[in-house]
Amino acid sequence: MAPLFTKEEALAYHNSHPIGKMETIPIKPAMTQKHLSMAYSPGVAHACLAIAANPEDVYKYTNKGNLVAIVSNGSAILGIGNLGGAAAKPVMEGKCLLFKTFADINGHDICLNTKDPDVIIQVCKALEPTYGGINLEDIKAPECFYIEETLKKEMNIPVFHDDQHGTAIITGGGFINALEITGKKAENVKLVVSGAGAAAIATCKFYMLLGLQKENISMFDTKGHIHTGRTDLNEQKKFFAQKKAFANMAEAFVGADMFLGLSDKGLVNKDMVKSMGKNPIIFAMANPDPEITYADAKEARPDCIMGTGRSDFPNQINNVSGFPYIFRGAFDVRATKINDEMKMAAAKGIAALAKEPVPQALLDRYNLKSVTFGIDYVVPLAMDPRLLTWEAPAVAQAAMDTGVAKIKLDIAQYKKDLVARMEASQKRVAEFGKTYNNPFA
Repeated sequence: MAPLFTKEEALAYHNSHPIGKMETIPIKPAMTQKHLSMAYSPGVAHACLAIAANPEDVYKYTNKGNLVAIVSNGSAILGIGNLGGAAAKPVMEGKCLLFKTFADINGHDICLNTKDPDVIIQVCKALEPTYGGINLEDIKAPECFYIEETLKKEMNIPVFHDDQHGTAIITGGGFINALEITGKKAENVKLVVSGAGAAAIATCKFYMLLGLQKENISMFDTKGHIHTGRTDLNEQKKFFAQKKAFANMAEAFVGADMFLGLSDKGLVNKDMVKSMGKNPIIFAMANPDPEITYADAKEARPDCIMGTGRSDFPNQINNVSGFPYIFRGAFDVRATKINDEMKMAAAKGIAALAKEPVPQALLDRYNLKSVTFGIDYVVPLAMDPRLLTWEAPAVAQAAMDTGVAKIKLDIAQYKKDLVARMEASQKRVAEFGKTYNNPFA
């Protein structure tokens, strides 16, 4: 399939005026002396004193409750490596754009010039007065595990490493549906994993919450199968080490029920796929080119459920199907954390939406005639606006049920409020785009 854009078009997109992807605009008037006096001195002192007297009033008088910090040191940018904080900035700006576009959440990209995980922890903790949540992004393993776990323990706002949990949640929704379609039981599934970084570790642990047994997970890193005889494993990899050692990944594929790829292109061939068990599940998500192409996997096993990170093939696994709505639900009940129950609620919401009829307007955006629940449609289309009302309320409900929410919502009314909120937000964004006569608007 022809590429959707050229390198020159992508650079022009980022370089067109105004440069970058986000801009701060005022949402209160500052046209008169009275406005100015209320916005700044002396009127602002009343808000300061109110917050000093009751710290929770920061959510009442500032934008904290709808503002996320997207924090990265650029040590694991997409699939292109350790390029540093400055090179990470286009990605983090992009995350800001997606938060706003899909869930009306404001974001700031915080790109750090440090490789020291303790410095990242210190910075994030110091940001807590300003932000309602922290989205960690593109920070390499194993440091990312230590950073997130420390911040979750020591901060009172949601901290979420999307490279780990976003992938786990979206593929988790696909896994739930794949099990239903194939008739497989999670506890019996034999899984082969290519990759042992943040996403692979977190995804396998999430599948275990769904019933997958650890002893049925065969994980491979760049040095081969992860087994107990190896002495070069970090604590996260040791957790998945098996007593039986496979000589290579092809050996592990024989009779396997599922493959999870979070590594590099071309590591899986048709013969390996042919050797898998009945109705194999294949999530090959190396970007931009998967571990095995969609065409090769389908040619080898027409009965397979095949998903990739690409938008030009069925079953796209895209983290944008998760993080905006997970934070939306967490923010709106003022959750102090994003726990396993909230992640599971999001995955189940994704799985359930895939069974709903797809509106024609959405099909038109993808140039599709039809899609229906089945082996070629186990996760919703990434740009399905209904993800907001299927995920955010589920996340909010789980937060309330597990006692991490500070606010109680009427979920039925909340769903209506979300629709109205997004309609208003999208109207403002559209009008702002016209102001600049942006060629991409």
